[in-house]
Amino acid sequence: MDNILLIAVLLPLAAGFVTLFFPRRLELPAKVVALVVSVISLGLAIRIFRLGGLVYERPLFEIADVTFNLSLMSGPLGAFILMFACGMGLLITIYSLGKTRPSADAVGTETVRIPGIYFGSICLVLGGAAGILLADNLLLLLVCWEIVTAALYLLITTGHRQANFAATKSFAMIGASDAALLLGIMLLWSICSSLSIGEISKAPVATDSGVSIIAFVLLLAAATTKAGALPFHTWLPTAGQAAPASVMAFLPAAIDKLLGIYLLVLVARYLFSIESGALSIVLAGIGSATIIIAVMMAMVQHNFKKLLSYHAVSQVGYMVLGIATGTAVGIAGAVFHMLNNAIYKSCLFLCAGSVEEATGTGELDKLGGLGSKMCITFGACLVAALSISGVPPFNGFASKWMVYQGVISMKDTMQAGSDLWPLWLTAAVFGSALTLASFVKVIHSVFLGRLPDGLGGAREARAWRLVPCVVLALVCVFFGVAYRVPLGFFIYPGLGMTGSDAPQFLGVWESQAASVLLLTGVVLGLILLVAGLAATKAREVPTWTCGEIQPNEQMRVPGTDFYKTISSMGGLRGLYKSAGKGLFDFYDQGSRIGLAFTEFLRWLHCGVLPVYLSWVTVGLVMILYVVCKIW
Repeated sequence: MDNILLIAVLLPLAAGFVTLFFPRRLELPAKVVALVVSVISLGLAIRIFRLGGLVYERPLFEIADVTFNLSLMSGPLGAFILMFACGMGLLITIYSLGKTRPSADAVGTETVRIPGIYFGSICLVLGGAAGILLADNLLLLLVCWEIVTAALYLLITTGHRQANFAATKSFAMIGASDAALLLGIMLLWSICSSLSIGEISKAPVATDSGVSIIAFVLLLAAATTKAGALPFHTWLPTAGQAAPASVMAFLPAAIDKLLGIYLLVLVARYLFSIESGALSIVLAGIGSATIIIAVMMAMVQHNFKKLLSYHAVSQVGYMVLGIATGTAVGIAGAVFHMLNNAIYKSCLFLCAGSVEEATGTGELDKLGGLGSKMCITFGACLVAALSISGVPPFNGFASKWMVYQGVISMKDTMQAGSDLWPLWLTAAVFGSALTLASFVKVIHSVFLGRLPDGLGGAREARAWRLVPCVVLALVCVFFGVAYRVPLGFFIYPGLGMTGSDAPQFLGVWESQAASVLLLTGVVLGLILLVAGLAATKAREVPTWTCGEIQPNEQMRVPGTDFYKTISSMGGLRGLYKSAGKGLFDFYDQGSRIGLAFTEFLRWLHCGVLPVYLSWVTVGLVMILYVVCKIW
């Protein structure tokens, strides 16, 4: 029975590797393989979650006194995350079954270039994610981590002509963090003399020495880069504008968040014991800064998917902040928010993809009035927007409420930085308010207002695109109203919080009663609205000014102007300009430094013999001074 762990990893990896080489004409077989593999993977994940406690171990090779084993273990945390990751894979595969048409925008193409690469990469992601979540060996986790990174690169390249740059940037930044992951694992092995996650978790490493702190920071950098937190987040907005919406919904919005936060929980809760107060402050600072800075960037975006990408970054801040609290309710809220974010963020990206396919554009100032044309997509997008904004009774509110309580409960702990809890709480609550304000712009720009003249032929998305959006929207409602169900079945058991260890809530939130009251208020409001419209006979006339009929486009007010003044405010104008120039982008700054160094080497390599002799002489003098110590 334990072989099921090996099958869950190897089956999608083998199928994905073979599918990568399918020629373009084998589009239907590629779709069939991806659909079958995603269904089987979900079935295996559910089976693994229900059985629990499975272990598979097989020695591979031995170098000196170190034995490398293929060690798999179905822990409660990894097993439940794997189940939801495979569920996302199935929904994205269903969403991608139909053909798509190219977008008119240079930044919005949704066309899959080679079906084999697209659907094969989906299978690779499922296998790699299974390997990460089931691995009991840190080197095996690293190998599977790299497989997911390679699959991300391939999936981003299936976008428009600028996708190659986005894919290269994403691969470079995540690849650099993978190097940090490798170095962190090696330092951890030097401390513990073990690569087994189970063995290390029995006696977590105390962060009371320089080596242990460096190892923790390196693993933290790998986890936060994967999840998309500051300051290594800039790959995500770049990919969001170039990659297909289905790719963004699958990896950066869902799988990368699940894997990144899984590793962060693993590092902060099981592999290390955070005894350095400075590390707790740094973690909370990263979370708070990620919330505010990313949502401020999202508010001024005009591209639908790029705006959603910044919000995907912002939501990671709540997860990092919840883990930084070190409290049971905060950590549980962070993991719950990780799950909720994967649900509503994937729904938002899929809705954006449907809108982009129906209209041929993803620019908000070119959209509007689609609520009457795409009713189901509008409904799903509205539910997901309210969820991410933390509006009750949806799932985003439930997990944010737990994170808030975790921050407040920091005042009762003795850890360093606990006195800063009002600052962390202010950032979290203010971030939710800004998120709601941002999505007011999105809903108005896309679905409300006047319909542009060129979008009269827009139609509702096809069935295979609507099903994933509707399913995810319904889960948003269910996980919000009945939030005790995911907490009791997945979150608390996954974190080992049972019985008296389960978090005690500081406040009261009766979601069922509140949902009934909110629904009653909405129904009464609709009744009054309909009654008022029926009692008043309004006549419709064309829009006119001073007796002249005005064209539709001239009277249309794009929602992108809602927060235009923010980017021109005195204190923020310079920051927005600097961000637009890439001054806060590690990739851009690293590229400039690399090019400058290259130019310096070109200047040195001038082809003039006396110059070469001069450098040789300088080098010999330095060697004599350092090595031979002649002075």
